Amino acid sequence: MSHVLGIERSILGQPWRWRRLAADGRTGDLSGDTGGDDLLTQLLLARGATRELLEQHRSPSIRGFMPDPSVFRDMDRAAARLADAVERRESVAVFGDYDVDGATSAALLTLVLRDLGVEPRVYIPDRLTEGYGPSGPAMVRLAQQGASLIVTVDCGAQAFDALLAARDAGVEVLVVDHHQCAATLPHAHAVVNPNRLDEDEGKAHGHLAAVGVCFLLAAALVRTLRARGYFAGRAEPRLLDLLDLVALGTVADVAQLRGLNRAFVAQGIKVMAGRRNIGLSALIDASRLTKAVSASDLGFALGPRINAGGRVGRADLGVRLLTTQDPAEARAIAAELDRLNEERRAIEAGVQQAAEALPASARVVVVAGHGWHPGVIGIVAGRLKEKLGRPAIVIALDDNGLGKGSGRSIPGVDLGSAVLAAKEHGLLVAGGGHAMAAGLTVAADRVGELAAFLEDRLAEVVDRSRADRALLVDAVLATGGVSPALVEQLEAGGPYGTGWPAPRVAAGPVRVIRADVVGNGHVRCVVAGDDGRSLKAMAFRSADTALGAALLGAPPHRRLWLAGRAKLDDWAQRPAAELHVDDAAWAE
Repeated sequence: MSHVLGIERSILGQPWRWRRLAADGRTGDLSGDTGGDDLLTQLLLARGATRELLEQHRSPSIRGFMPDPSVFRDMDRAAARLADAVERRESVAVFGDYDVDGATSAALLTLVLRDLGVEPRVYIPDRLTEGYGPSGPAMVRLAQQGASLIVTVDCGAQAFDALLAARDAGVEVLVVDHHQCAATLPHAHAVVNPNRLDEDEGKAHGHLAAVGVCFLLAAALVRTLRARGYFAGRAEPRLLDLLDLVALGTVADVAQLRGLNRAFVAQGIKVMAGRRNIGLSALIDASRLTKAVSASDLGFALGPRINAGGRVGRADLGVRLLTTQDPAEARAIAAELDRLNEERRAIEAGVQQAAEALPASARVVVVAGHGWHPGVIGIVAGRLKEKLGRPAIVIALDDNGLGKGSGRSIPGVDLGSAVLAAKEHGLLVAGGGHAMAAGLTVAADRVGELAAFLEDRLAEVVDRSRADRALLVDAVLATGGVSPALVEQLEAGGPYGTGWPAPRVAAGPVRVIRADVVGNGHVRCVVAGDDGRSLKAMAFRSADTALGAALLGAPPHRRLWLAGRAKLDDWAQRPAAELHVDDAAWAE
């Protein structure tokens, strides 16, 4: 495969390749070989869209991508049981996970059921005292409180003992999840999960977040009730008005933004602009977002604040915020979540510093420490993964000889299945997840065995993934080509995220006119190109890297190619474009 600008090894030690060639497997050079396609078409094709479905991808809609919910195993059975509960006015409980996907899933079902005349009881377990997923005591307690039906959302796929306890307590359970399943399913009235091993058509949607699966269940429920004549005297719920929740949960759970997920996010952002959800509106204000909310805001501003409740505060704050009808309560909860997010950042910094100080030479990084807060270990694992370019698991050890772990993976390495295999081998007390993220509970004295097991199982695939590592580029431009008009063209191919990456351009060659360190180790600079145009550039968290050193120490006579994301800087009176730098290479 040809190298962009002939760059086989950049300052960060990676080749630059054309994203379009990487997507379609061709070899050669893309320079001048775009077939007359406009920039948007090139972006879509480079992200896996086919020419036959280009128009569908240009404007992703729910109608264009949503499947018939009945293609999923147990979907019709779950919808029928939930419809029975609505018609009989049963006491329904929604049991959710404590992260954003769990909170949005629980909120979506709560709002739908409320609109149908049933006010469910919502139960979110405490991360520290109860851990992930349903527990037997919680199931029994909900049954004793009168629940005849429990719906687990974003959890339950591995809750074998808890669901048996529910059965023994005389309560039925619907499992709505997206995490990887074992060959045997837990006892439940229905298990709706695109990642069931026996799924047929539904497995094509295995990338859905749990909130996406919940939206499909809501659609199936409304359809079932419609067929029964339930809406003869009442209005149907406006499910499309709930897409703001679906978008938030999908992006925050780092689900791949392709197909239906991209439609969910594209349309959900439009719904969010209408400020229909009182709690989300308050959270947007508390997050100090003054412009239209973007997909990145969901992942980096709103999501972390809702997560903060489950990490270092009260686990149910997120659901309460997203379902409240009281503006004053919404403002109070949003302010509390904003405060907790700041507290989370401080805790995270301490754990990250301690984790980075430990040896990490294996292909799968496994680090453990006493006193680490379990609420931030997932974030720290993500930081380690980004810094080291390898899957990372961070484990918080408690005083009872147990460790709670959270892991993040790299493309091409299925960490969730490896953790599930470790559980099946008896190395874990509990564990599960999906390809890019996993959680586990392990005895402190077996952390070494777990690390060895994962190293043996994943070493080869990690090496293969790292060997294939390259910086993928969509276009090469002169410095003056990085303009507001270009940013507008690039944004037309969004929303961008995992599985549908934001465009990257190479600009230059440039000379560094000025460079300094700002904020938390960011390198800010002004560069000038051979075309006489200057450009602002920022390399985040790079001051102590080879990239930062090159920008800070570039001799006046040496020129660089810069590769990164073109962004709009509209704080000044006249909007200007700037480049967020991912890598650089010497031009001569």
